[in-house]
Amino acid sequence: MAKFEGVKWAPRQMRYFLYDKSFEMFEAEAKTYAATRSAYYASFLCFEGIRYFCQKNERGKLELVFVNWDQNLERFRKSMAFNLSREQQHIVPTKEELEDLFIRKYFGDPSMRPYLEEMAEKGVQGYLRPFTLDEEHSMGVTFPNFPAIRAVTCMYNQYLGEPFVGVVIPHLVRALGVNGTGCLKLGINYLMSIKAIDEAKAIVPEAAAVLFLDDKPYLPIEQREISEWDSSCCLFALSDGTVVKIPESNLILPSVTIKGIVAILRKMGVKVEERPFTYGELLERVRKNELVTVASVGTAGILNRCEKLVLVDNSLKIIGQHVPAKAHPLYQKLKEVREYYWNVYKGQAEPLPELKIFRYEIY
Repeated sequence: MAKFEGVKWAPRQMRYFLYDKSFEMFEAEAKTYAATRSAYYASFLCFEGIRYFCQKNERGKLELVFVNWDQNLERFRKSMAFNLSREQQHIVPTKEELEDLFIRKYFGDPSMRPYLEEMAEKGVQGYLRPFTLDEEHSMGVTFPNFPAIRAVTCMYNQYLGEPFVGVVIPHLVRALGVNGTGCLKLGINYLMSIKAIDEAKAIVPEAAAVLFLDDKPYLPIEQREISEWDSSCCLFALSDGTVVKIPESNLILPSVTIKGIVAILRKMGVKVEERPFTYGELLERVRKNELVTVASVGTAGILNRCEKLVLVDNSLKIIGQHVPAKAHPLYQKLKEVREYYWNVYKGQAEPLPELKIFRYEIY
């Protein structure tokens, strides 16, 4: 199952109440109340994942580097807004408020300095995880009365990684387009992700990821469109040198990372098509050896190439298997794109117009 490896958590987490805008820092292990709507009904339970890099700048000061994180903040705002009533929309923080909250209040707290110093020394990846909770002692089925943002952060070595095995699971649906939830990072979506991986392991024990189809199980399976991996977006690399990106929709999370990856691919001269990709097309291209690889693209792992993709029918009978064409130039190109993306954070690669850099000096 996809997971973080080599994780070290920061010693502190933060909490910020949306109504009175009060802020506090407390130990990373601090628990939430047992009786909370967030736990029982997933009310006001959303989150975001934000990659960053910590370094010492030319002035010897600690500096946090983010890429396109304004898009992460806006996605977080939309997820919060979904979990609040019409009358509560005014308490959703602006992007500027969130920026100040995470940078100045959380990362800028003196208790975080030793941790950030260690990150800068090691040159490792950082991951910020803000999430929301209803902090009220309640078991009622209503909108939250004490909505709050919490945040924790960690340094880590890798997420998912290569090689990994994926399985198509057609009988489970990750989200419903009609509800407009697939494009948001909500806790209710990710339960289906881990349930689907459990199903996949019954077919292939080493399965670590699931490829979901759309929310139309009544259609012939070949007509159904591929949506996402269980916790990331996907790219299809074809033998003619083309990469296919699935368009955003109410079923597709608007990935911040994939936009940067596409920009780098185009800079490197790779043709990228944004269009639907049906399961029938995937089956046909696998049979004709026209698929180089399927990539998983997301914040934590950036880009990982699938080592084996198992294809099944509606009864979960295996009807095909894809292994990557590692000798194809595009397979190697995807590795170079991943390295380029991370090097943008470290200042070792050109930040394209589509890759907006945010730098914050921590005092």
